[in-house]
Amino acid sequence: MKNSLLSIALIRKLILSFLAILVVAGIAYTISSVYLSEKYYAETTQRLHANLAQDLIDEKFSDESPFQVDGEINKALFGDIMHDMMAVNRAIEVYLLNTEGVVQYSVVLDHEAPETKNRKVNLEPVNTFIENKGQGYYLGQDPKDPTKKQVFSAARFQKENMEGYIYILLAGKDFLNTRELLLGSYMMKMGLGNLILTLLFTSLMAILSVWYLTKNLRELVHATRRFQQGDLEYRIKDAEKSDLASVTTTFNEMADTILADMNKLQSVESLRRELIANISHDLRTPLAIIQGYIETLQMKGKELSQEQRDHYLNTIENGSKRLGKLITQLFEYSKLEANQIEPKKEPFLISELANDIYSNYAILAQKKNIQLDLNMDDNLPLVFADISLVERAIQNLMDNALKFTPNHGKISIGILKKNEHVEIHIKDSGPGIQEENQSLIFERYRQTKSGKKNEGAGLGLAIVRKIVELHNSKINIDSIPNEGAKFTFTLPVHGFNPAINL
Repeated sequence: MKNSLLSIALIRKLILSFLAILVVAGIAYTISSVYLSEKYYAETTQRLHANLAQDLIDEKFSDESPFQVDGEINKALFGDIMHDMMAVNRAIEVYLLNTEGVVQYSVVLDHEAPETKNRKVNLEPVNTFIENKGQGYYLGQDPKDPTKKQVFSAARFQKENMEGYIYILLAGKDFLNTRELLLGSYMMKMGLGNLILTLLFTSLMAILSVWYLTKNLRELVHATRRFQQGDLEYRIKDAEKSDLASVTTTFNEMADTILADMNKLQSVESLRRELIANISHDLRTPLAIIQGYIETLQMKGKELSQEQRDHYLNTIENGSKRLGKLITQLFEYSKLEANQIEPKKEPFLISELANDIYSNYAILAQKKNIQLDLNMDDNLPLVFADISLVERAIQNLMDNALKFTPNHGKISIGILKKNEHVEIHIKDSGPGIQEENQSLIFERYRQTKSGKKNEGAGLGLAIVRKIVELHNSKINIDSIPNEGAKFTFTLPVHGFNPAINL
């Protein structure tokens, strides 16, 4: 329900944002439309009346209608002409300019205040207009207000020793005042009309568009809710084809990762329970034996023969050693798993270490009537590793081999040169390991059942794997049931970096 409300709120925000954009766009559209309309009207008006000033000179001024009377401007003639023209088109204003652009006469200015007379008009756009024969869009100064610019028509004249310009504003003061009065109302009506029509049309489009565009988002919210409710197998279909492909594929990957982590945690919890059971059994058995024999010695100490007393004491000693070994393995593996052991690598002769281990285990093998062989290549190079950790790994493999190799069996240690590595393998003639169990024996606290008693907590091979991984190598097994097992790992030759050549 909460996710649904969030989805609706997001959709509402998207719609409101979209409508706000449309309102701003509508206002901008109205303003630009009015501006472009005005410009279009002004340019059209100028093109249409481009020759108006020249026509005035050609038609209205002749020898019978002179520019001057008694050396002064023929104001009566100019006044009549200007009145006639402005009566026909009240938007225009006619001015007579001298060659400097100073206003000589205009009906518009004739009744203005004295300071408004003799205004000067910039002739640059006027001359450009005349040279281009009115082809183009030009704005000239308004003599009444030089800060404003208007479209115009202009033409040169030279008559009766008088030169100057006929300068006609095509959008005069009355026109501008009327336009300004109507502009606000026009903009309001047009803007409001455009805005209403735009909003009515686009509101529906916005709702449909947002609803369509958020389809994948709603699917993502639905998938999240399903996952939250416990449907851990639910995934977004065709996530890579979605509009939100990066998000939906990430959700699917996240769900896969969470599920894998949960399965891993369940596996760890199962292994933890198994560890507790195994450790409880392994600790309880030697403790029970030690406790039983100690109680027997306490109760019947005087009645026991020396031979019986020695047997009891040896049994107690063996149980204590086994208990100490188990505790040592647990402590050692916990440090390896927590990455608290940093290998101290150095070059050393693997052949010398192999000889030492062979000598130490030869006696143990002899007691069980097991044949122990050591096979090494000649001139073995130095290896670069932590000698104590390597020794511990080989010892664990030897302990494992001795544990499962029957009397009169055979164990062989092999040290061979393999390119830039030295291969070390321990092979026994024990019962071997089923193929389906070969991938499990190196996992912590795992052990396979071979019918032997007191197999232990299964930490020996797990420790071997951790040590080998610290040397950027891998422990491998080759085993056939009833034909023994062979464990193999490699160490880098001194001067060779296995991390670079992986």
